[in-house]
Amino acid sequence: MSDPTGDPRLLESKQASKEVKESENVAEKYSAMTVSSAFSAAVPTHKPVKKHIQFVDDKQDFSRYPTKSGRRSLSRSISQSSTDSYGSAASYTDSSDDETTPRDKTQVNSKGCIDFCIKNIKQAEFGRREIEIAEQDMSALISLRKRAQGEKPLAGAKIVGCTHITAQTAVLIETLVALGAQCRWTACNIYSTQNEVAAALSEIGVAVFAWKGESEDDFWWCIDRCVSADGWEPNMILDDGGDLTHWVYKKYPNVFKKIRGIVEESVTGVHRLYQLSKAGKLCVPAMNVNDSVTKQKFDNLYCCRESILDGLKRTTDVMFGGKQVVVCGYGEVGKGCSAALKALGGIVYVTEIDPICALQACMDGFRVLKLNEIIRQVDVIITCTGNKNVVTRDQLDRMKNGTIVCNMGHSNTEIDVASLRTPELTWERVRSQVDHVIWPDGKRVILLAEGRLLNLSCSTVPTFVLSITATTQALALIELYNAPEGRYKQDVYLLPKKMDEYVASLHLATFDAHLTELSDEQAKYLGLNKNGPFKPNYYRY
Repeated sequence: MSDPTGDPRLLESKQASKEVKESENVAEKYSAMTVSSAFSAAVPTHKPVKKHIQFVDDKQDFSRYPTKSGRRSLSRSISQSSTDSYGSAASYTDSSDDETTPRDKTQVNSKGCIDFCIKNIKQAEFGRREIEIAEQDMSALISLRKRAQGEKPLAGAKIVGCTHITAQTAVLIETLVALGAQCRWTACNIYSTQNEVAAALSEIGVAVFAWKGESEDDFWWCIDRCVSADGWEPNMILDDGGDLTHWVYKKYPNVFKKIRGIVEESVTGVHRLYQLSKAGKLCVPAMNVNDSVTKQKFDNLYCCRESILDGLKRTTDVMFGGKQVVVCGYGEVGKGCSAALKALGGIVYVTEIDPICALQACMDGFRVLKLNEIIRQVDVIITCTGNKNVVTRDQLDRMKNGTIVCNMGHSNTEIDVASLRTPELTWERVRSQVDHVIWPDGKRVILLAEGRLLNLSCSTVPTFVLSITATTQALALIELYNAPEGRYKQDVYLLPKKMDEYVASLHLATFDAHLTELSDEQAKYLGLNKNGPFKPNYYRY
């Protein structure tokens, strides 16, 4: 696809000239257990936009849902991320338990409410136990809930959300409700929902429209039901992937114009926001959580460092000592995956387009090569780029028998899976989320999760690191909702440094960590406030 954004450095130059009014920071606000003062203003910044992200044409017809024959083309034109498979291994039930679609039946919770559409409301009690277990490892988010719920900083906020619906995100949703928000929620991917958790949320009155194993038609139907409720209109958006934001922007433009703020946590969704901003079509302020320090350096790095092994082991039972592994991309996700596989004794190679990331890989002890140079001998290929066609059909044809191919990027575009759905190739499902693609000569390639995100499709992710991201999301929503008029323009902003530091400080107690304090003399020497922020906005951790 052609690049619709041009040179992102022009955006950086434009953003650098903006003056952002600073006010009291969130750490001071909540450490004092008060919400009477405003947050620090975020810093607008633009990131380079990858070429594969492209909006549908403005003339796209959103007046009807996609038919069965047209589902694939509509989904791909809107977003390749919309139908990523994120099935949680911890889910109580599988979508195959009951073939009846939830859209064909009406369910009622104990309060008589029917404003939800999930698999089975009777699973609510089990889902409540799942949420309670997650809360034990999300103490920082619970602490934020307790400190702020008395003042209800989100009172009047009507948040429509599109994220994974798991026990961990349920803790976030219930925190937003405790802080005064009304919430309607749907799943950002068709296999990620834990049905029992969706039931528990529906039981307490959160309007949830999601179930594990949705069709693509169901996916868009659920998004629309969240947005188009009678007598209810959202004023805040929390998104993961950009599908909800784009649906509201295209189908409900009048609603979109009234939105007070958007919080986006994925690289895919952030890129789409920057495209809207550059085109002059972003009419509301948005917060880029994906590039916050507490998301990039913890969720992307440490979460993937652990969950990559969990996903691979559960699906393949392969011993990785001595195996030759290629990690495509050496961003934070690639760094975490490479470190984990190296620690197991894998021989890890890295592919990169960025000379800085390539040099980092070299200095970390990895050989940087082009994929074609090693394609015939590798045992495992893992994509971590967020790009498209990183692994092509030609390369799949040249892999040796038994090669494992999987993706750790957000979108299912990195591996050219569509090219494998041809008459000459045979697909054999050997276990959940594991397919053998068989060539005419008998060669087999082991494809995991049909090229979708491995860790959430085939295993689970660490609860603690999700607490860091969820706390960041909650504070970003509070900041945008309570910001005085004029603080945020119609642009994309990064979180203020002080907010990142506050999120980190909330999680230190888990490790009984004790921070050193600057003396007055030391603070003066460094030109810092003793209470932070301790690094400038341009600092790279």
